[in-house]
Amino acid sequence: MKAWQFSATGGGIEANMKLNDKATPPPAKFSPDQVFVEIISMSLNPVDYKLPEVPLLGRMIVSKPASPGLDYCGRVVSAGSKADVKPGQIVFGRLDGPTQFGTLAECIVVKRDGAVPLPEGIDLDHAAAVGTAGITAYQCIVPFAKAGDKIFINGGSGGTGTFGIQFAKAIGCHVTTSCSTPNVQLCKDLGADEVIDYKTSDLTKELRAKGQIFSLAVDNVGKPDDLYTASHHFLTQDGKYVQVGAGMSLGAVYSLVSRMFWPRLLGGGQRPFQFLGVASKYDDFIKIGEWMKDGKVRSVIDTVYEFSDGPKAYAKLRTGRAKGKIVVHVTGK
Repeated sequence: MKAWQFSATGGGIEANMKLNDKATPPPAKFSPDQVFVEIISMSLNPVDYKLPEVPLLGRMIVSKPASPGLDYCGRVVSAGSKADVKPGQIVFGRLDGPTQFGTLAECIVVKRDGAVPLPEGIDLDHAAAVGTAGITAYQCIVPFAKAGDKIFINGGSGGTGTFGIQFAKAIGCHVTTSCSTPNVQLCKDLGADEVIDYKTSDLTKELRAKGQIFSLAVDNVGKPDDLYTASHHFLTQDGKYVQVGAGMSLGAVYSLVSRMFWPRLLGGGQRPFQFLGVASKYDDFIKIGEWMKDGKVRSVIDTVYEFSDGPKAYAKLRTGRAKGKIVVHVTGK
C-alpha cells in the first residue's frame, strides 16, 4: 500500500515524511471487533505531530516508520464478526492513537467504536473532518450540559471549538465563545450567541464581569493562564471546568498539573476541574452523524490537499492559522 511515513522527527515530522509506495500494511489478521478500511479522505490534528515530537518519550510511544493521522472517512474492505458494518459500506470515525499505522495511508485497521456507518447525503470530506475534534467536542459538552444552560467555550474557531458551538446549540444551550478578530464572524455563523475577541479584550476580565452565569466552561486552548483560577467568578456554584487543549511543553504540563491538583486554599481553582481523556464511542459518532444529516452540524474545513501534498498539509497545520479542519484526499471518492 501507499503511505506517508516518517522515521525521524527533527525539524518536524513533515520535514521527514516520505511517500512509500510499498509500505507494510496493518496486520491482515484482526480481532472480531476490528474493521479493515480503505481510506477515502483523512483529516489532521495537532496531536498527530505533537506526540511523536515529544523529546525521548515520543520515540517510545510511536514505532517507526510511522504514518500520522487518526481521523478518516473510508470504505469497508472486511470486518470482524462483532463489527456493525459490511464490506463496501462507507464509514467515518477515528483511530484511538497513538499508532504506527495512521490514516495518511491507503488503508487502516480500526476498532468497531471508530468505524461508524455514514448516513447518506453527507459529504465525505466533511465526514473525514469529524473524528477526534468532533468526538472531543461531543464528550466535553453533551454529558455536562442541558437545554437552557449557558456555557462558555474558550477557543471557538478551531476544530474542536467549531464542533463544540454547534453541538451546544443542538442541545439547546446559550453559547459564549472566544476567538481572534478574523474568526468572530465564523463563530457567529456557527450559532454562537456571544463572541469575545481576545485580541481586543481582556478575556478573563470580560468573563468575570458577567458574574456566575455559566454552568460549564470548555477550555480548548489552555490560556490565558489565570482562566481556571478565576472561573469561580463566572461559573455557577455547581459549574464545571473542562479542559481539552494543552501544549506538550514543560510549562504547559506544569500548568495543567497545577490546575488539577493545586489546593484551592493555596490559590488554586474553586470549581471542579477535569482534563478530558477522549475515547471513540460508537453511539456518540452515531449522534453526530444524525445531526449532520439533519443539517444541525457541519464540518468547517479550512483547506483540502491531495495525497501527494501530505507534508504541506502538516506544514499548514503547524502554523496554527487554520479555520476549522485540514483534509487530505487519500484514494479519492
